[in-house]
Amino acid sequence: MSESIEMDMEGVEHLPLSEFTEKAYLDYSMYVILDRALPHVGDGLKPVQRRIVYAMSELGLSATAKFKKSARTVGDVLGKFHPHGDSAAYEAMVLMAQNFSYRHPLIDGQGNWGSQDDPKSFAAMRYTESRLTRYSEILLSELGMGTVEWQPNFDGTLKEPILLPARLPNILLNGGSGIAVGMATDIPPHNLREVASACIRLLENRKATVDDLLEHVKGPDYPTDAEIITPREDIQEIYRTGHGSIRMRAVWEKEGSDLVITALPHQVSGNKILEQVATQMRSKKLPMVDDLRDESDHENPTRLVVVPRSNRVDVEQLMSHLFATTDLERTYRVNLNMIGIDGRPGVKGIHKLLKEWLEFREQTVRRRLEHRLEKVLQRLHILDGLLVAYLNIDEVIAIIRSEDKPRPVLMKRFNLSEIQADAILDLKLRHLAKLEEIKIRGEQEELEEERDSLEKVLGSTRRLRTMIRNEITADAEKYGDDRRSPIVVRDSAQAIDPSTLVPSEPVTVVLSEKGWVRAAKGHDVDATALNYKSGDGYLASSNGRSNQPIYFLGSSGRSYTVQASTLPSARGQGEPLTGRLSTPSGEGFVDVIGGALEQKILVSSDAGYGFIATIGDLSSNKKAGKAFLRLPKGAEAMKVISVIENAQWLAVASNEGRLLLFPFHELPELAKGKGNKMIGIPSKRVDSREEFVAGVAVLGDGDGLTVVSGKRTLKLKPSDLENYYGERGRRGSKLPRGFQRVEGLLTGIK
Repeated sequence: MSESIEMDMEGVEHLPLSEFTEKAYLDYSMYVILDRALPHVGDGLKPVQRRIVYAMSELGLSATAKFKKSARTVGDVLGKFHPHGDSAAYEAMVLMAQNFSYRHPLIDGQGNWGSQDDPKSFAAMRYTESRLTRYSEILLSELGMGTVEWQPNFDGTLKEPILLPARLPNILLNGGSGIAVGMATDIPPHNLREVASACIRLLENRKATVDDLLEHVKGPDYPTDAEIITPREDIQEIYRTGHGSIRMRAVWEKEGSDLVITALPHQVSGNKILEQVATQMRSKKLPMVDDLRDESDHENPTRLVVVPRSNRVDVEQLMSHLFATTDLERTYRVNLNMIGIDGRPGVKGIHKLLKEWLEFREQTVRRRLEHRLEKVLQRLHILDGLLVAYLNIDEVIAIIRSEDKPRPVLMKRFNLSEIQADAILDLKLRHLAKLEEIKIRGEQEELEEERDSLEKVLGSTRRLRTMIRNEITADAEKYGDDRRSPIVVRDSAQAIDPSTLVPSEPVTVVLSEKGWVRAAKGHDVDATALNYKSGDGYLASSNGRSNQPIYFLGSSGRSYTVQASTLPSARGQGEPLTGRLSTPSGEGFVDVIGGALEQKILVSSDAGYGFIATIGDLSSNKKAGKAFLRLPKGAEAMKVISVIENAQWLAVASNEGRLLLFPFHELPELAKGKGNKMIGIPSKRVDSREEFVAGVAVLGDGDGLTVVSGKRTLKLKPSDLENYYGERGRRGSKLPRGFQRVEGLLTGIK
């Protein structure tokens, strides 16, 4: 049994799994790069695009032919050249037909081929019809002239061109994008006349620099009238290095009081713009806009109307905001990655790209001329034989009539080749007239002149390049057009600060014990009298302005920021803050703070630590807030206290009835942190919650203090407070009997 297995395994290559998988992956990667995703510098096409164009030419679907069902084309492409999915092939075909996707479409479509608002809305291939455009002639017109190599198709039954003999650098004219394994390409389209002019410049002067070429190529030219606002220096850097980015901006004009957008950036949908602007209007971020309309039609493919609320609206500022916050301004990546004439992928600057294409073009034209010269010489050879026959017509006829095998006899008698003898035997009787001799001699003279001309061009590089230059010039005149995407200098777009759009009105922000928040208009609101959910109640409130942020201090010491204008009305019971913020598990809220950013506040923990900060220090632009007050183990954050201008003393009381007063200036001013010790409470007692700070108060000169313990209050005059003065961080002095369970401190007693 084992012997038979060994015999079956003879001739089988053994490889370690790591080597096999590495080779298989590399082979797949190179297939994707070379045969699927990247265009070739020669004709600027990927294999599927090349096969579609070639299959359509084989079907006779030229620009002057009748339209044919797209399903027929896709069927030929799949059956003969590209054995992949029909939907993928049809989508590639659709892209080449959309004049808003391709600067110079290769396919002329009839039917629904999608729209700029929805490029994927094209009809099924059984409904649409197609043929090639006139522009496709630059790829196909020289195909049957011996210009390119051919390869067997996937099943070996047909031949297909490896490349198409492009007469212009289609790689730049239509551009392309694709994602391969480990690399991608994003080549923008360009203006045909500009690129042709640069080719001629490089053809005439091989030492031309990038700067010389950029005198002709100003920048990309997309199939839209939107503006390219990338600075000239950045565009030049793209062409030097082969990568960068291009920024486009919509074109707008003022009609009366309305703002009309007439051109959108490449591949931007008008419907998406309307949706983006409408979203801002619904969220009250665009109060200066009254209405938004889409008036696009066949005559005006893009016409979006923005109606300002009044004539006082700064329309330049409004449009700058829309450019910054919507797709009315968009950035496009540029990565000039392609397969070079050496068959290797690489990123190329414009100089190397055009140089390689001109090498490809010179090779193509040389092969075309050599192919034609060979045909001319063959025809001249045949004409020499025919002329011999006409000069000896009677003898030729006699040999043909009398001999069973006249070809060898003719060859021997008149010293003819097989080709010449076959041409004589193939002559029809009506061509034996005397007039045919004159025609032959005339054709000989024409072909001899063409032969001499071809040999001169092939023998001179200068003549060859002159011919290429003339052909490029003629094609530029035939297929070129004016630039569509103007390159202009514009200021950077700036979004409007949302706070400037909200009216400045007094509001009272109310926070409940369960963390529900709401905002009431005015500062004379009795927050404790509002209606609360069952099991919930009033915790804190703060006065602010509707156009200002409101800050919340969490029980973990984190601070959070919310715009007051976005809070729900106090007519209801509000909404939970946790729905707006990303809070740690178990996080509660201690206080709500509003007011001027420079207002000083006292921040403290019930472990007896505190520091001075400003309201602005609480600010955070993240939903998760920021770590503001660092808490010792077992401690909790306390409510924030506004610092009065004449603050002199800080009073701190523990829940066990100890009171300490020390100079206010001994506390540090910090932006965040733990702070300094205000009153001495052992950390173990804080951790076990046996003792903690129950109240903190800021006192000015002459201020008294009220101690709250249950329903009882102890009013201490300034003279009474002398008994509780001490150094910061001390334990403090005991309060009188009956106030051993302190709940809070109040100021204001004189």
